Amino acid sequence: MLPQTKLDGLIARHAAVEAELAEKLAPDDFVRLSRELAELAPIIDTIKRYRSASAEIADLQSIIDDAAADAEMRAIAASEKAELEDKQITLEHAIRLALVPKDAMDERNVILEIRAGTGGDEAALFAGDLLRMYERYAAKQGWKTEIISASEGVVGGYKEIVAEIRGRGAFARLKFESGVHRVQRVPDTETSGRIHTSTATVAVLPEAQDVDIALDESDLRIDTMRAGGAGGQHVNKTESAVRVTHIPSGIAVVVQEERSQHRNRAKALALLRAKLFDAEQQKRAAERAADRRGQVGTGDRSERIRTYNFPQGRVSDHRINLTLYKLPAVMEGEALSEFVEALVTEHNAELLAAQER
Repeated sequence: MLPQTKLDGLIARHAAVEAELAEKLAPDDFVRLSRELAELAPIIDTIKRYRSASAEIADLQSIIDDAAADAEMRAIAASEKAELEDKQITLEHAIRLALVPKDAMDERNVILEIRAGTGGDEAALFAGDLLRMYERYAAKQGWKTEIISASEGVVGGYKEIVAEIRGRGAFARLKFESGVHRVQRVPDTETSGRIHTSTATVAVLPEAQDVDIALDESDLRIDTMRAGGAGGQHVNKTESAVRVTHIPSGIAVVVQEERSQHRNRAKALALLRAKLFDAEQQKRAAERAADRRGQVGTGDRSERIRTYNFPQGRVSDHRINLTLYKLPAVMEGEALSEFVEALVTEHNAELLAAQER
């Protein structure tokens, strides 16, 4: 049975938000309440349809139970009741799924880190391919991507690249991308046509806020230096690059993408805050690892999650045993959504099963 009191509470909250929006509000309050109303609307509609179906089923049952009713009428009622019960089951599942507690981080922006793994130059090229895949996927969602720091590979790609992806729900869609991505293909430099296997590690971190991690200035060492890499004469003359080290943890970040030292410092602090927050989240995840082994991935960044096989044109996600023979579309960020949706669906199903145990 569904928790009717909770459903009544949601309907009451929906009505209260509608009433508040009818009043004169400050812009921030109007945006906040409008967003809440948009989130509540689908579940409220589903609850109303569920309750309407339940009422119809009760009416039909009374006809079926009425011995004085016409036999044909009772047969029709039984047929309609069966159809409505199927509809009711579907609606009930949708409501239960909507009642599953949401990850508080889901609406956050994302810090995306991609590092070349085994495979040398080919791994760096693959890291660049992954970045482009995520950039294209983000663009299709209407999100913005901005590079925070980058270390380019010798022949292209990246040894390491850190980017921020800004957009509502970015972490909810991308959080299952963390892990080891493996590529199997023939490098351009391979004359014998031999397939090489290389890897890149992806880490998806929710953007941390001040309330999540408070940085004490006394715990920070901030160094400035000349930016390296492409950028013409400017990078050689100005100490715009910033390295921030968190002394207690030893975590250090370097940002040099902006010409302004002030902007690089702000980006570095944001990246450091995200890393510290992620480290705390990873620690908590490890503490409950035994409970999470059945879920989508373990959260362990060393876990191999996906293989991109170029000769066969296929991409396989090893956590949900899903293989798509549309590698070009995945790399273009289009078919990546099929993996994202399947992973989110699997995760929600596991949360729902855990809630019902």
